[in-house]
Amino acid sequence: MGKMLAKDIMTREVITVGKNDSLEEVARILLEEKISGVPVIDADSYVIGIVTEKDLIVKASELKMPFYVTLFDSIIFLENPIRFNNNIKKFTASQVEDAMTTKVIMVEEDTEVSRIVEIMQDKRVNRVPVVRHGKLVGIISRNDILKSLVKKNG
Repeated sequence: MGKMLAKDIMTREVITVGKNDSLEEVARILLEEKISGVPVIDADSYVIGIVTEKDLIVKASELKMPFYVTLFDSIIFLENPIRFNNNIKKFTASQVEDAMTTKVIMVEEDTEVSRIVEIMQDKRVNRVPVVRHGKLVGIISRNDILKSLVKKNG
């Protein structure tokens, strides 16, 4: 058996967003899909950024609002509901490009899985987009790596 490569274990159906999508929409996707980040792609499938839960929380805190309230609308006991409502509007109006990380750690599809593990540990990231000539072809999460280890030894 040869060395395992990115393309052997990557998830090919990647959930992505565009830079003009709303942060509210991203928050909904992360919750519904139970993931903690999504790649941002342009019209030609080039990866231009990544937006994670952490990015959303940072953006919410810049707007001086508790993040969980943006997701669950029923919390109303706030000192200043008027200011808060304006902040929610700002968050809802904020777009992916306002919060995304543009320095994306990516790997080519023929990168060895052992190297990807090193990259994830070094850079402290939970997922890496997999590209072919800069275009998105898949994504690898820590979970994909764990699954591949189980398969290899099972």
